[in-house]
Amino acid sequence: MSPAAPPSPAADPRRETVVVFALSLAAMVVSMMQTLPVPILGLIRADLGTSTAGVSWVTTATLLSAAVFTPLLGRFGDQHGKKPTLVAVLGVMVVGSVIAAVASSLPLLILGRVLQGAATAIFPLALSVLREEVRPQKLPGAMALVSGTLAFGSGLALVATGLLTSGSDADYRNAFWMATGFAVIALVAVAALVPATRHKTGGRTDFLGALTLGITLLLLLLPISQGHEWGWDSARTLGSFAGAAVMTAVWVLTELKVREPLVDMRMFVHRPVLMANLAGILVGFGMFANFLGVSYLVQMPEALTGYGFDASILRASVQFLLPGAIVSLLASPIGGQLVRHRGPRTALVLSAALGTLAFGWLALDHGHTVSVIGAGVVVGAAVSFGYAAMPAVIMASVPHHQSGIANGINSISRSTGSAIGSAVVTTILASKTIEHLPAGAPVLPAESGFTLTFWIGAGAFALVAVIGRLGLRAGHGPRTTMTAGAAASDTAPGAAPAKVAEPA
Repeated sequence: MSPAAPPSPAADPRRETVVVFALSLAAMVVSMMQTLPVPILGLIRADLGTSTAGVSWVTTATLLSAAVFTPLLGRFGDQHGKKPTLVAVLGVMVVGSVIAAVASSLPLLILGRVLQGAATAIFPLALSVLREEVRPQKLPGAMALVSGTLAFGSGLALVATGLLTSGSDADYRNAFWMATGFAVIALVAVAALVPATRHKTGGRTDFLGALTLGITLLLLLLPISQGHEWGWDSARTLGSFAGAAVMTAVWVLTELKVREPLVDMRMFVHRPVLMANLAGILVGFGMFANFLGVSYLVQMPEALTGYGFDASILRASVQFLLPGAIVSLLASPIGGQLVRHRGPRTALVLSAALGTLAFGWLALDHGHTVSVIGAGVVVGAAVSFGYAAMPAVIMASVPHHQSGIANGINSISRSTGSAIGSAVVTTILASKTIEHLPAGAPVLPAESGFTLTFWIGAGAFALVAVIGRLGLRAGHGPRTTMTAGAAASDTAPGAAPAKVAEPA
């Protein structure tokens, strides 16, 4: 095993704290951008005079942009400096937020959302900076805190948007001005508090690999996010999936032939990394199934449907979603300690157990306020523990110079899971509707649609348990600490990181 990377000069705990704070703030802002428009799509559609299919691109554009830019910028940060890349990406997010706030047409709003989506690369870059600047014994907790802000930020965006658009004369642009303010604060914090990059690999940027990967992800995520509008058996949907399969093969062949590939295929298929990415898809799915399932459920008019809580967007956000978001943030340092002392495998299995329990609870009893809020709180903890475990697995399994791209791909896996979660929930609720409603009443989902959604969420987390128990067996058992990962910064991807004793 090669010697460890040089110890970080950030030996001063106060310096480590401000670095973690700045990066956590940046990660939180990124996750806010993903869920911010969900409660206000109706307002945007009415204000801009567009269709439901057209306004759906407000969320789809961000997802596709993230898929294209995250791996490229993650690798670019590894090669040319993480702090300059972070600052530049945050600057792009500020510009995108301003464009979205002043947009008077759908194309201009979509452009702003594309620029906001590019900022998703901030998260893997932040984890790479932590690897350089935080002492190994403190690294699991720092990564868990930054990861925990993802779930918190997603929930916070829903709540804040609900608050800003709760009046009779609500303007959806207020939400994007709020996003602009947070983006500016994050930019200033990173520029002032994050130290300059110490590790740069240099080398040439694999633009061909980035292009083929970007096309592959576009063809995969586009039908997932638009399949409900296009029809799951339509030529566009099936053709896009077929094209994604073809482009996957083209991308793999490209990366095998390029001298300095964007993604080292040995790293990509390395068992722990592959399992962490599969877990990312499932946990991302569960997080969005909870957000959307609960949000729609509590807004159902009980007089017409026989279930629901007649909640407004504001009440749905504050009463039913905010508690889970807060718990996800509070649980993140606990997840870090769990990773440090028991290993990421244990944290992932616990995440799976909590998630399965919570969704099973929702499926069996979603008619009482305490059940819906309580299950949401447990889901928040489950997502936080899962998000704490995945970067730890990756950091302990890849060389230092590939940490940015490896975490970038894991970030895409979470976004992919969220997109699948959104598509599945939307499709189920649209396909299971109440047949006998009063004349003139809108089409409303049947309660069985929500029950099925929650059972599928439970199944997703049950699969996370299988990954944790079986997929991460080699080299990632209990008491494997991130000190091993730090020491293995130059270990070949095919080799398992060594286990070390727990630091005093």
